[in-house]
Amino acid sequence: MDLKSGYPFWAVKNGLMYAFQKLDADLRCDVAVVGAGITGALIADELAGHGHDVVVLDQRDVCWGSTAASTALLQYEIDTHAIDLAKRYDQASALLAYQSSLRAISTVGAVAHGVGDVDFAECDSLYYASNRADHPRLADEFAWRKQHGFPVRWLSRAALKDAYGLTAPAAILSSVAARVDPYRLASRLLRRMQRQGTRVFDRTQVKTITATTRSVQLTTAQDLSIKAKYAVIAGGYESQCWLRRRVAQNLSSYAYISDPVDPAEMGWLANTLLWESSRPYLYLRSTGDGRLLVGGEDDDRDIPARRDRLVDRKAATLQRKVAKLFPHLQAQPAFAWAGTFAETSDGLPLFGRHPQYGPRVLFALAYGGNGITYSMLGAELLRAQIERRPHPLTTLFSFDRLG
Repeated sequence: MDLKSGYPFWAVKNGLMYAFQKLDADLRCDVAVVGAGITGALIADELAGHGHDVVVLDQRDVCWGSTAASTALLQYEIDTHAIDLAKRYDQASALLAYQSSLRAISTVGAVAHGVGDVDFAECDSLYYASNRADHPRLADEFAWRKQHGFPVRWLSRAALKDAYGLTAPAAILSSVAARVDPYRLASRLLRRMQRQGTRVFDRTQVKTITATTRSVQLTTAQDLSIKAKYAVIAGGYESQCWLRRRVAQNLSSYAYISDPVDPAEMGWLANTLLWESSRPYLYLRSTGDGRLLVGGEDDDRDIPARRDRLVDRKAATLQRKVAKLFPHLQAQPAFAWAGTFAETSDGLPLFGRHPQYGPRVLFALAYGGNGITYSMLGAELLRAQIERRPHPLTTLFSFDRLG
């Protein structure tokens, strides 16, 4: 499956950071993690850091799938509003999802600081109403978050114009968000784990999964065997190939990044993520070297060749939207790309066992716009399941809610 098109900036900037070997012999381990992107790296790091013998496998070079195309906005704000989650489930579930995501940002920050040099920075998040019709829902969402103690401020049209020079009906300003280079974070995590004894193999494709009540066996395309107590399927949007029933819709998203922008022109965008209430939404964020990353224009094209042909056109559309918001800002596309992402019906991820395989095969489907924070939460949740401990998110993030 071709997960990206164009020239994702992280791969261009970082290149192939580390070389890992192909698997060339049968082996045994406690946990086999299938997928060496940001999700697999965070899960493997959590498990290896707590004494589990972990093996990581990927069919590509490490981080060369959708992680290279991620735009890595770290927000506790889920694509589905809290008020809508509360209606769909209940208030407790909505609060648990949002509070957990809020906590995950600082946890990702701790991991990022532990490996160092991954362009992690804390930011504000400015969520504005795209039109007057969205104003009431945004006000209701703000009231819910304020009531439950989230770090938010309400900005009226006048306050938004005065403080940010932005013309919009209103906005929610959150003081907890962050950015990171996802490709660099995952690569450096995997390299650190390898130095500490975790076995990491790329260019190793898993062809079959055979599970019993006591163990799981993976067989590669070269007929090599990995026998483990547990397997974690963390192959991103390709993981659905292991399930008979689709659990999410694959979509395409588009992004571009500028050359470095003059700091005077960048202004408050240097430390504030910006996104809007329309769906699909436009979003902007900076990088540590002063570039502007712009994304959006999502569509339902899941055929790589069609997606490839649209990259330049979509980037031009995104640029026009930025120019309309910020006429003074010179932020021409330097690199543009598209990537596959998956979306569940409620915007929540799926972690844990699936009835198709039984208790020894665990899935890590960090789907939606919060993939990295979801992956951090999933790492803790899956470790709890492997260690046979309860975890508060087990039910909410399980396949059971799909019916």
